Amino acid sequence: MLEIKDICFSRDNKKILDHINLNIDTDKFVVITGPNGSGKSTLVKIIMGIQKPDSGKVLLEGKDITNLSVDERAKLGIGFAFQQPVKFKGITVYDLLKLSSGKPINKNEACNILSKVGLCAKEYVDREVNNSLSGGELKRIEIATVAVRNSKLAIFDEPEAGIDLWSFQSLIKIFEDMRKIVKGTTLIISHQERILNIADEIILMKDGKVETKGNKEQLLEKVLERPVCCKLEGGKING
Repeated sequence: MLEIKDICFSRDNKKILDHINLNIDTDKFVVITGPNGSGKSTLVKIIMGIQKPDSGKVLLEGKDITNLSVDERAKLGIGFAFQQPVKFKGITVYDLLKLSSGKPINKNEACNILSKVGLCAKEYVDREVNNSLSGGELKRIEIATVAVRNSKLAIFDEPEAGIDLWSFQSLIKIFEDMRKIVKGTTLIISHQERILNIADEIILMKDGKVETKGNKEQLLEKVLERPVCCKLEGGKING
């Protein structure tokens, strides 16, 4: 279980997170949504250790991880995928998966992970991670780097950002199969209706606070009552 206890965070005299309290159960697919500027990305960066809270605590399975580094949290089983996947000059997909796994893996194991995220393993395992890859390909590789860790908690910050419609449709299928790819809890920041539709729980944030939290059946209609635009990518909610 992940516990967020009374987290506050400010920047430039502006309160970004205002006394956030959350419990996220093990083995759940949870989506955090809400208007731009509601504090979603800041919250997951604090969970990952990229940002430090001004006050409050973060606990993983009862252990206080508030002051642990990103590396220390990764060793405890937290995996994080950025909005924009990182590109490394001179490093292959196989190299990246080996680094991400934290343990030796052979090419067959790497190919198995790539297949699970919808990439033809033979075409990609030896490719360099660079600008020759499309946004959709990079997203899938990023998901593979999280999947290969067998994370207790896998975090994805707006995985749909910057990809085309075809890649988005494939991304949904990947997340529908996420329980087969990533064991443990999956936490996603998203505005997309189709991602909200596959959640076990939805957390709605507004103005740096948790407005409400509940299962999909309880909250999806409430969330979708907000102004909707950009139906092209599955119903993008813009608060």
